[in-house]
Order: sequence, then structure tokens, then C-alpha cells
Amino acid sequence: MPTPARPDRRALGERGEQAALQALCANGLAPLASNAGFRLGEIDLVMRHDDTVVFVEVRVRSSSAFGGATASVDRGKRRRLVHAAQLFLARNPRLAQQPCRFDVVAISGDPSTPRLEWIRNAFTLDDL
Repeated sequence: MPTPARPDRRALGERGEQAALQALCANGLAPLASNAGFRLGEIDLVMRHDDTVVFVEVRVRSSSAFGGATASVDRGKRRRLVHAAQLFLARNPRLAQQPCRFDVVAISGDPSTPRLEWIRNAFTLDDL
């Protein structure tokens, strides 16, 4: 008997990013960029919340095994996100003087009805 097809991870991630974008916009954030890629990493979403630049990591997990979506943003991932944010700000000097924060949107559950958890200020530079 054939096993059920697993969803394509890339497509699942893209759907998760779209769901996160919609939820954040509904909460008053405005998009600045998406999938801002750099040699050492990528920022899923860059948003503006009032005068703050928000770097958002979107994590999609189908189960909570191994700690789930939130736990997957480990120390190494946080370092790469900070480095990518620094490069983003260097390319966008008009934003470099604004306050910044790092948020995580953890998405879990059934892909057709995902549960989103928005963690504001998920980490700071002191956590590195």
C-alpha cells in the first residue's frame, strides 16, 4: 500500500510565510521585504511596526517533536538572522537608524488550518 504524499517543504514554507504575512498585516504591521537573502542567511519577512523595523523568522512544523517550531530557532539560527539583518540595514540605510526587533511566527498543525503563534521580541542581541 503506498504511503500518503508528504507536502513539499518549500510549498509548505511559502504557505506559512503567506499566513504569517496576513496575520502580521492584520495586526498593524506593514511589509517592507520578503525573503531577503544574503550569503549566510535569509530573512523571511521584514516589516514595519510603527517606527520599528521588525525582522520576522517564520517556522513551520507539522509536529512538536524535537521542540517544535519555536525551539528550532536556536543560537546558530539567531546569529545568522542578526547577521542578515545587519546586511539588510547596510543596504537600506534609511532604516538603519530605526529601532529594530526580532520576532518569530511559529506555525504548527494541519497545513489547511494552521495554528500561528506570534512571538514578539523573540530574542535580543544579549541572547547571543
